[in-house]
Amino acid sequence: MDHSLALPLLVGLVALALAFDFLNGLHDAANAIATVVATRLLSPVLAVLFAAAGNFLAYFFVGLHVAETVGKGIIDVDAVTPAVVFGALVGAMFWNVLTWIKGIPSSSSHALIGGLLGAGIAHGGFGVVESSGTVKTIAAIFVSPVLGFVLAMVLMLLTSWLFKGVSPRQSNGIFKSLHLLSSAAYSISHGGNDAQKTMGIIAVLLYSTGHMTGEFHVPHWVVLSCYLAISLGTLSGGWKIIKTMGSKLTKLNHHSGFCASTAGSIVVFGASALGIPVSTTHAITGSIVGTGAARRSSAVRWSVASRVIVAWFVTIPASAAVGALFYTLTRVF
Repeated sequence: MDHSLALPLLVGLVALALAFDFLNGLHDAANAIATVVATRLLSPVLAVLFAAAGNFLAYFFVGLHVAETVGKGIIDVDAVTPAVVFGALVGAMFWNVLTWIKGIPSSSSHALIGGLLGAGIAHGGFGVVESSGTVKTIAAIFVSPVLGFVLAMVLMLLTSWLFKGVSPRQSNGIFKSLHLLSSAAYSISHGGNDAQKTMGIIAVLLYSTGHMTGEFHVPHWVVLSCYLAISLGTLSGGWKIIKTMGSKLTKLNHHSGFCASTAGSIVVFGASALGIPVSTTHAITGSIVGTGAARRSSAVRWSVASRVIVAWFVTIPASAAVGALFYTLTRVF
């Protein structure tokens, strides 16, 4: 369905989407660099540059399955209007800013999905929800942190056994290099999954307003601009969340940092290949907690972890409510 829109308003909505992508990078900078900052492997400034470069490199390595899921797998494309897109973006940005101020590592991904669901349902009722993409996205809320937790624990135990005959000094040097590589991999996986959510939003906006010819697809300029926006956002950092992720959940070293980043990378790359808009925040948080639990249960600050988990469950309904509210306001004015 063609929902006509004046060009200045279309440009404004695309700019708002890219602003969300920038905020996503700023909010989620902690995902990629918390471990290297906490272990002092890189200075905060170098770590941010490192993560931003990794976010952009995803352009060359990751497909567009996630963008397609967000664009046409959450809300029926024929039910997506400019007002729905506006409500979705504002709902997501509101929740991101709130949790960023509080230093809570919530999910930008699920804030956007929640905003889209809220605005879409306010527009066309529950019948517009595409069950296939929505179900696998919500399932990932539970699966991704658990999978990250288990993989990180297994990696901690396996590598501890493999390096049991190696001197602490030598093993620390090896894990230092491996930690840097795993952090680079996680930065790429983060950019590859998170930037695509905004690509899907912009693509469905162009499709629904008649500015896309042929079948639904993600234009090349949209891909490039979204990767650039999230990279610039990451350059701006998110220091409160970095502190929570890197030091408050559990104590990290190069060994545990490598295991956490590697486990997180496996989860996020796997989700991207399957077209699932997974939360990179959930994946790395579960992985970091898993490295602490592998040492001993008391090594994890469970009170902080429980606060983070509560934010995960609240994110989709909270951003959906705000998305529905702002969609409704567009109808009033």
